[in-house]
Amino acid sequence: MAVQISPSILTADFARLADVAAKVAGVADWLHVDVMDNHFVPNLTLGLPVVESLLKATDLPLDCHLMIENPDHWAPAYAEAGAGSVTIHAEAAKAPVRTLRQIRAAGARAGFALNPGTSVQQYEDLLGEIDMLLVMTVEPGFGGQSFLDIMLPKIRKARELIAKHGGEVWLQVDGGVSAKTIERCAEAGADVFVAGNAVYGSGDPAQAVQDLRTQAERTES
Repeated sequence: MAVQISPSILTADFARLADVAAKVAGVADWLHVDVMDNHFVPNLTLGLPVVESLLKATDLPLDCHLMIENPDHWAPAYAEAGAGSVTIHAEAAKAPVRTLRQIRAAGARAGFALNPGTSVQQYEDLLGEIDMLLVMTVEPGFGGQSFLDIMLPKIRKARELIAKHGGEVWLQVDGGVSAKTIERCAEAGADVFVAGNAVYGSGDPAQAVQDLRTQAERTES
């Protein structure tokens, strides 16, 4: 499993997103974009027009995480716009199989996210329909939250189920990922790490990405 770092712009300066992306260009694997609608989660961030503009301002592939109601309607449009990965939530999708297939058909990787209270076992049958499984390690909605250690067994179970099915599914974690928690996540089986404050709250975002990658890779040795 190759370690991938996806810095989240959730806590960055929304007025300077092109500059925000540039700070991690060449060192990050993805740029994580949290799309929130103030309905599925109690926060409002940005939407498709901003994503379309950001795609023109960076060469980093966008990892769009849709924390919205009715992702079945909106998700394909993010893929069609050029996002490299589009993730929908199990708790919001009404027709997940159809939507995941539409995301893939539009040329993006299809991600499937689980809130802390949602069991991974109940969605085992969908593993063949996804390219990435996202285990939320905080309750979605706001950046800067503390990592929920009780999610580590869930990450391990997710990795076990992925291995059982033999698919090349990435396992992403999002929420409270930092220098203090990333090694535990990697040891549990995660290979894609979303980090917001740990990157953009530092004085040198590019160095922060490199440091996080080094820590996660220690578990591979």
